[in-house]
Amino acid sequence: MTILGLNAYHGDSAACLIVDGKLVAAAEEERFRRIKHWAGLPTNAIDYCLREGGISLRDIDHIAINRKPGVNNWRRLGFVLTHRPDPRLMLQKLRNIRSASSANEALEKAYGVSLRAEVHHVEHHLAHLASAFLVSDFQEAACLSVDGFGDFASTAIGFGQGNNVKIDNRVYFPHSLGIFYSALTQFIGFPHFGDEYKVMGLAPYGQPKYLEPMRELVRVQTDGTFKLNLKYFRHHTDNVSYSWNNCAPEVGTLYTDKLIDLLGPARDAHDPLEQWHKDLARSTQAIYEEAFLALLSALHSRHPCPNLALSGGCAMNSVANGKVYLRTPFRKMYLPAAAGDAGGAIGAAAYVHSQLTADHQRAASDVRSRFVLDHAYSG
Repeated sequence: MTILGLNAYHGDSAACLIVDGKLVAAAEEERFRRIKHWAGLPTNAIDYCLREGGISLRDIDHIAINRKPGVNNWRRLGFVLTHRPDPRLMLQKLRNIRSASSANEALEKAYGVSLRAEVHHVEHHLAHLASAFLVSDFQEAACLSVDGFGDFASTAIGFGQGNNVKIDNRVYFPHSLGIFYSALTQFIGFPHFGDEYKVMGLAPYGQPKYLEPMRELVRVQTDGTFKLNLKYFRHHTDNVSYSWNNCAPEVGTLYTDKLIDLLGPARDAHDPLEQWHKDLARSTQAIYEEAFLALLSALHSRHPCPNLALSGGCAMNSVANGKVYLRTPFRKMYLPAAAGDAGGAIGAAAYVHSQLTADHQRAASDVRSRFVLDHAYSG
């Protein structure tokens, strides 16, 4: 059985190939295009994976895509009715959903073939969780995915056991730790998609002098989840662009003037870095860690297991990850090398494989039939 996994029409487009339950190849499109975070249909990555597998696109049995248009639709409707967002914002989101849902048609057009493969759409955060748990060596683990947004959710809590992983709680749009960190990244003067690592790297040079005002931005809830104070953010009402002109992701300004009133003037990308910018970075990191560790404490209370499978774009915050053992009851952690959206290609394919082979796995004497990804050298 051959499964082609895809992250398409989103930042960090990627492809992978699973053949008979083993990962044969995986690659990000940016490695071939030489454009960071390339977004679009990852044809070069697909070609690479097919060459490594010695097969053609016609030989593919299943295609797994880490987006599921139509999921969480009641939540979407409720949001539209209560927040009345800019119609241009809704049109943009509908276009993005259409691109994800028609990836199979785009493949047929790009390759000039008629696909025989069955197409599976896997919910964004389920693909993230699968990219961690289903390729780990854990028989069971508490699972957490945290990022900006995907399929109208920013966070997913779940549990993995044997060859399956399930979500049992979510944090929905417009609340997002990824949006919080991205907005502050822009505010500190790093405007490009994927610049968050610069704030994490800048943070040790500052002091957390802005903790109290920043606690206005993210409010940890009694159940361990969080909510944004939305008056400081624009992503949920205004026409904040998320586009990929020439397939390079671009994101519009995420914060409102209220944030300037709270913290002072935003830094221009060309201005020198001053000490107070470093203090802002340190405070941003500290607020993120507070909310992240609260999520983990709630996760362990819900699923008291010593093992943690962690994924999502925010899981690339290595400074916060380094505090998991010190500040939570988890004793073992699996974090995939591609924790961000590129790894969603692997997660979607691994999840589809686990579902298609579920009956066989239950009948087998060895429950463990999934591969372990213990390196980052698949492409």
